[in-house]
Amino acid sequence: MPETTTGTTQSTALAADRELDPADADTCERLARTLCTRGHDQVDDPEWVARARDAWEDLPLLLRREVRRFRRHSGPLGTLVIRGLPVDQAALPETPAVPGSVQRQATISAALLTMVACGLGEPLAYLAEKSGALVQDVVPVPGQETFHGNAGSVPLSFHTENGFHPHPPDYVIFLCLRADHDRIAGMRIAGIRRALPLLTPADRQTLFAPEFITTPPPSFDSGAAAGEPGVEPRPVLSGAVEDPDIRMAQLVTTPLTTRAAAALTEFGRACEATARTLRLTPGDLVVIDNRVTVHGRTAFHPRYDGADRWLQRTYVTTDLRRSRDHRPHDGHVLAR
Repeated sequence: MPETTTGTTQSTALAADRELDPADADTCERLARTLCTRGHDQVDDPEWVARARDAWEDLPLLLRREVRRFRRHSGPLGTLVIRGLPVDQAALPETPAVPGSVQRQATISAALLTMVACGLGEPLAYLAEKSGALVQDVVPVPGQETFHGNAGSVPLSFHTENGFHPHPPDYVIFLCLRADHDRIAGMRIAGIRRALPLLTPADRQTLFAPEFITTPPPSFDSGAAAGEPGVEPRPVLSGAVEDPDIRMAQLVTTPLTTRAAAALTEFGRACEATARTLRLTPGDLVVIDNRVTVHGRTAFHPRYDGADRWLQRTYVTTDLRRSRDHRPHDGHVLAR
């Protein structure tokens, strides 16, 4: 099971945390395999996604119920952990170790991610990131240890996914296929619902002001993202004053005023003070509400021996139509 810590103190009251029983895990594996029976099954094929959408309805009740409850309200940390999913470790290939690694061919893990994505909404991808693949590998890459993104192994600072874009994902789903060798890599999460009370009224007011610029993260192709709108000043917080949404990435969010710089620093401190760490094991599925939760990663030590840490990731939108002007042919990939 995932180890959950805050500072040096373990905590079990992190997020919604459920474990599938063996019978439910078997059902998940059987359904996932039905999506991988054809040799030409491709994850990015709209017809395959449609099959995954239908298969979602046959997943175990516990899984469907927890996902639907989470969609209605994602709780104080905006994070759902479901353990015990089948990843067939014995049959896994070596952990990919190349830049831009993605999962195009249908696999058990890709099927599970896509089914859950369809239960939350619709899978989403960005052409400028990981070549627009719906299922992406999060793996360490030789020579990119200090890269501040999914290919690195240094600490990754808090961020929401793609906050620079007019249409950021509503949810981010991760499935752990392999843990790191030393079992020290941790996914760090911090929710605005716990951080907000630590901010002063003045800092809250500033974070709601359009005094920040967030640019594309390093994982985006600079040429493909260069023409992307969304670099105009934005607030870090928006929506309901008592329960706001977040758009922020510590690495690429720049304050434009002195008060904005101070407020962003305090927001970072509030996130640190309320953060929790998940140390994932194979079969752990994590759903993050990208609207109210930032996440990051602790450092770890890859060996590049084919058995390094391996997560797979999928983005989800609850309203695919709102990004229609960015998606050619009404597909799942945002081209700009």
